[in-house]
This record gives sequence, structure tokens and C-alpha cells, in this order.
Amino acid sequence: MDEDTYCIDVLTQISAANKALQAVAVGLLEDHLRHCVMQAAADGNADAKIKEATAAIARLVKS
Repeated sequence: MDEDTYCIDVLTQISAANKALQAVAVGLLEDHLRHCVMQAAADGNADAKIKEATAAIARLVKS
């Protein structure tokens, strides 16, 4: 590793970055549900948006 950085410190930073990215993903998903899915439901077209959101949740759970 460059600059003789302690491996455990790097792993800790990677873990923190992953948690931060997951928090951003959950926030984006919540925003999508509140706006896009709710609007589609109000328009009577919720099925495609629900399917899309379900697929996104499945991807998040897998990671």
C-alpha cells in the first residue's frame, strides 16, 4: 500500500464509505417512493413504478 498506511485503517475507511453510500441509496429510494411511485399511483400507473422500486430494493439487499 502507498505511504505505509495501516491495512486495518484502510478497511475501516472502506467500511465507513460503504455505509455512507448505503445511506445515500436508502435516501434516494425513499425520495423515489415519495415522489415517483406516489405520483404514478395517483395517475393510476403504479404497477411499473412498484416493480422498478422492488428491483432497486432487491439490488440494495444483495449488496
